[in-house]
Amino acid sequence: MAFNRLDICGEWYNHEVMRYTTLRYGNTNTFFLHGDNGGILVDTDYAGTLPMFFKAIKEHGITVRDIKYVLATHYHPDHMGLISELMELGVGLLLVDTQAGSVHYPDEIFARDPRLHYKPVDESKAVVISASESKSFLNELGIDGEVILTPSHSPDSISVVQKEGVCMVGDLEPYEYLVGYQNNEALKEDWDKVLSYRPKMICYAHANAKSISS
Repeated sequence: MAFNRLDICGEWYNHEVMRYTTLRYGNTNTFFLHGDNGGILVDTDYAGTLPMFFKAIKEHGITVRDIKYVLATHYHPDHMGLISELMELGVGLLLVDTQAGSVHYPDEIFARDPRLHYKPVDESKAVVISASESKSFLNELGIDGEVILTPSHSPDSISVVQKEGVCMVGDLEPYEYLVGYQNNEALKEDWDKVLSYRPKMICYAHANAKSISS
């Protein structure tokens, strides 16, 4: 199996099972999944990047009203910093049940910089689903995919996979690192799970995308 580096992870990638737009406006690659009945924003950047986010979605012809839900691959500060502000704008929060205990992990970090005006996420307003429920939930939105648990990076980490398509893995360490981490069974288990869906492209939060060839 070969992983081939791509400079761009699909500014607009139209695959038979998935449509998505890559949004780059800070240090984290974030992704908008286009659904027939509403889209999902996978990850946001750090708190304080809302003006840059607005500019990015405008450049791609996306409006806030197009975003039905925001879903974080995990609750580290650089992946969820805009969730509260987006919720105030009418975007729903999609929360995987395994993430419930991690939602407020970044609160103390953001509180150190009052200039960010960060408001903690109100998870009581979230739609909470399990990974096993995610496929039917996404299908209702017209998104052919599902959420899988990939907790080797953090206990709350998830990935979004598409059948024979694209996989957003957040901060999952690259497959090539397995050679150096010979005893990292957790990372191996996560990659075994991801690759069982036979994805054609892996999109990372902090690295260029890589296509996969057998």
